[in-house]
Amino acid sequence: MMHHVSDEMLEDYVSGQLSAGWSLGVATHLALCPACRKRVQVLEAVGGVLLENIEPVPTASTSLQDIMSRIAEPRDEIIAVTPTSPTRPRGGNLTPILPEPLRQMVGGDVAHLKWRRLNGDVSQVIFETGDQTTSCRLLRVKAGRPVAEHSHGGNEFTLVLAGSFSDKLGTFARGDVELTDEHVEHQPIAGPDEDCICLAVTDAPLRFRNPIVRLFQPLFKI
Repeated sequence: MMHHVSDEMLEDYVSGQLSAGWSLGVATHLALCPACRKRVQVLEAVGGVLLENIEPVPTASTSLQDIMSRIAEPRDEIIAVTPTSPTRPRGGNLTPILPEPLRQMVGGDVAHLKWRRLNGDVSQVIFETGDQTTSCRLLRVKAGRPVAEHSHGGNEFTLVLAGSFSDKLGTFARGDVELTDEHVEHQPIAGPDEDCICLAVTDAPLRFRNPIVRLFQPLFKI
């Protein structure tokens, strides 16, 4: 595993600052990445020490109502992580491709989902997280085939769950994360050995070069 979540995103995850879509992406990566789980443990330990050493600050009585209202405000929940191993035979069955918490979120593993074909090479499953600021989907790209060339209207978090893909930023295999923004234009191509399955989280529509793809973009919600 070569491509990890950034320090800034992990810090926001640990402190509960990420919305549900981004938090799901990070939690799923953590289920596949022992190195990043260790980084999270360090951040949690540091955060605990800092909290223990913060001295109480006197507040005016007039601010009590404001403090109580802040405590009552809903916060984005940090999604729990269940570590998982790479797919391999086990007792005649396969270890699930989708780790928790993602598998519970979408209602099953890859074979049990209703994939919607975008074209002959790419299928997707869109699912809801309750987060209105992001869009979350699973993408399945046939082995050796490309995704339509595109840039981004915002940020995109892509986590490989099976197979691999390559673009100008590198090669990404199971557990690897690619973080892109409006400055990146690319055309990912699935590895030749097996279909590439990814979790993709975005906060804005993609920008496709192909006018035909742009025509059908609203239909497929991409």
